[in-house]
Amino acid sequence: MKVLVVGANGQVGQHLVRLLSENNDHTVRALVRKEEQLSYFKEIGAEAVLADLEGSVDQLAEAARGCDAVVFTAGSGGSTGADKTLLIDLDGAVKTVEAAEKAGITRFIMVSALQAHNRENWNEKIKPYYAAKHYADKALVQSSLNYTIIRPGGLLNEPGSGQIEAAENLDRGTISRDDVASCIMAALDEEHTFKKAFDVISGDVPIKEALKRI
Repeated sequence: MKVLVVGANGQVGQHLVRLLSENNDHTVRALVRKEEQLSYFKEIGAEAVLADLEGSVDQLAEAARGCDAVVFTAGSGGSTGADKTLLIDLDGAVKTVEAAEKAGITRFIMVSALQAHNRENWNEKIKPYYAAKHYADKALVQSSLNYTIIRPGGLLNEPGSGQIEAAENLDRGTISRDDVASCIMAALDEEHTFKKAFDVISGDVPIKEALKRI
């Protein structure tokens, strides 16, 4: 499977591109928005393409053409305002969904946020971020795509354990970016995750087994 990773230069994105480039069952195309970001991915043996989530759907569709799946891991980042959250985490995600449909790609994995589907549980300090994730996820569900929505807990920069807890609703928790990337890769062709959305945090069940229980 050839996978387009949107937000490849982000921390989860970099982990995922590395995993996919080392995996014999998949190939990867990294989507980045800056010319200087291309060299890193080429050095690790990944194809890379330039496109901007604030650009047109047509540009994103062209970047995705020839791929079998799209993974959206992009985010505006914690240092930007609500305007960029709206343009990247919401509109950028929705444009990527539209681009996948336009390019004839059916498989789509969205990286969202724990409890983004439950307004009552949104963190007051970052409500615009949760609102963006909530409605981007809704747009994906309403699309024609074979989607999986993965909603990770608080993201940690530590080695992955390879073990998670995954369910439709989970209490607050954390998970390493390593394990999120592994979860995405395992979900690509795991039928139990098709047309489903779930929270994921660190746990005691091997990733592949946990996904089979979704």
